[in-house]
Amino acid sequence: MNNSKSKIKIAAVIPFFNERNTLGEVINKTLKYVDCVIAVDDGSTDDSASFILDSKNVILVKIPQNQGKGFALKLGLTKAMQMSCNAFVTLDADLQHNPDEIPAFIAQLNDYDIVIGNRLKNLKGMPVHRRLSNLITSFLMTIKTGQKIIDSQCGFRAYREEVIRNVSTLNKGYEAESELLIKASRLGYNIGSSDIATIYGTETSKIKPIKTTCRFIKVLFS
Repeated sequence: MNNSKSKIKIAAVIPFFNERNTLGEVINKTLKYVDCVIAVDDGSTDDSASFILDSKNVILVKIPQNQGKGFALKLGLTKAMQMSCNAFVTLDADLQHNPDEIPAFIAQLNDYDIVIGNRLKNLKGMPVHRRLSNLITSFLMTIKTGQKIIDSQCGFRAYREEVIRNVSTLNKGYEAESELLIKASRLGYNIGSSDIATIYGTETSKIKPIKTTCRFIKVLFS
């Protein structure tokens, strides 16, 4: 992406489900680096949406009932496309992703079509079972895509417009992020990474390990 050729309009898509304690802070920090934030409420029951900043640059998309992260991301990215954005960042609402690292992702889009956050350079703080799961899935994704995928499970990512325009996912859960990488690689899009901090707080993961793993395997061999 070249600023001299075209103005980059950056959208951040932040899906959330019951994140009232962190959502406002994440959006506030993210707005420093993007033109707009698409906050997608995936059926929250804790009134999270009321903590969204009152700003013309923040768009709330509400889903009546919880559908899954993949569904929420697709809805948010579609909305961003409709707003004529040409670069997209996705990050979580629980402060596990540091918005201050967004510029590094955008810079990497000069060389790659998709940029995935890499937490594995510093594994301190990452639970052992998450390390093992990530290493295995990343290895399998590397084989499947034919490209080096270091941290396949990281949802902190950046995409060029053409990727979002041309790649559509069918899965509704976390496995949709793997599905997107596989489909994008088949179309010839190149995938890079950007080192990020490994942040784990007191939040409870919403990932259901067995169900998510089974769905990942289904996507991998589809």
